[in-house]
Amino acid sequence: MTILLVEDNLSIIKGLIFAFAKSDYQLIYETNVNDAKRCLKDKAIDLVILDVMLPDGNGFALFKEYIKPQNIPTIFLTARDNEDDIVSSLINGAEDYITKPFSTKELMARVSKVLLRKANKNIITVLDITFDLDKMVVMKNGQIVNLTSIEMQLLYLLFLNLNKVVRREVLIDAIFDATGNYVDDHTITVYLKRIREKIGSDIIITIKGVGYRIDEK
Repeated sequence: MTILLVEDNLSIIKGLIFAFAKSDYQLIYETNVNDAKRCLKDKAIDLVILDVMLPDGNGFALFKEYIKPQNIPTIFLTARDNEDDIVSSLINGAEDYITKPFSTKELMARVSKVLLRKANKNIITVLDITFDLDKMVVMKNGQIVNLTSIEMQLLYLLFLNLNKVVRREVLIDAIFDATGNYVDDHTITVYLKRIREKIGSDIIITIKGVGYRIDEK
């Protein structure tokens, strides 16, 4: 998967390059409209993260004229929080609209979800476990598995990153964001043990000292 970031803020670029590399995504970037057009012409792009206010043009126009005709999923990432801009972008085919300042973790989650949607994988089945990512429902052999909100969030991150390792620190951050409470490695171990017991299937792989992964079977 190749993701194109069109952004002229170097701090944002550096931060996202680091974050996407940790999640094994290939992120390339351009800082202006003309270079973005050239990139879109020369490379196969799976998703675009697009700023609106660029040095030589407007991201909305770039989306309408060059990105939308190629049916490339696009997430707007911009300081413009005007409601009309947001609604217009979504109506005209953008997958999402995130305003600055933004959470890198939230952006990563939305990117993963868009890529799964593109692959028609909003409902993922691994062995006897099915996770509906839109409805946030987990089922085992057609029966709903009752998970706590935190357990659901952790399993969601694993399914959202299917075939990729989700690092322990990412899971720790997810619990902190949800509860505001400090957690450590032991807490993660306990939560994953409970999730495994509730789903009753051996689909969560432990990568010792790194994190956890669920693979397509």
